[in-house]
Amino acid sequence: MGPNLTNVSRILSRIDEINRQFNMYQQTEPPKSNFVDVLNDVSNKNKIPRKSALNNISGKTSYSELQSVIDECAEKYNIDNELIRAMIQVESGWQTNAVSNKGAQGLMQLMPRTAAMLGVEDPFDPVQNIEGGVRYISDLTDKYRGDIEKALAAYNAGPARVDSGNIPEVSKRYARNIMAIYRKLRQVS
Repeated sequence: MGPNLTNVSRILSRIDEINRQFNMYQQTEPPKSNFVDVLNDVSNKNKIPRKSALNNISGKTSYSELQSVIDECAEKYNIDNELIRAMIQVESGWQTNAVSNKGAQGLMQLMPRTAAMLGVEDPFDPVQNIEGGVRYISDLTDKYRGDIEKALAAYNAGPARVDSGNIPEVSKRYARNIMAIYRKLRQVS
């Protein structure tokens, strides 16, 4: 039986993350040698449209106000409209200015680094936030070959934790809650 490399992989990922954070403070131009930098270069080619017509929305909003944005993103990224609605309901309760205790921002609760990776410049802009969040869940759904619950757990806990098999119970509950709302919304539509 060969060695278990799961923990080694997690440790190396964490070291890479710490190095990136350290390099941010030490260099004016970080090296372009790691995966996140490559993703940033790719995402810059697909920048999310800036300054939406909805950028004056602050506080609580609703599906009806954002339906066209959600429908457009659902079609563009091949994600069910109802899944997007369920995610927004669980993530922020339709609060455009929501900020979690861990720093996730906006309707789909994007972490600042994830938002930057996705090309979201203003995470409180509903259009940018939804576009970024839907693109991210679409990428995760592709990564996990259509396993929506696993993609949702990765959206919540991060792909590294899901890949290691160490999915936190809170992330499993998060995925179950979204799936329950998603199923109800699908029955209604």
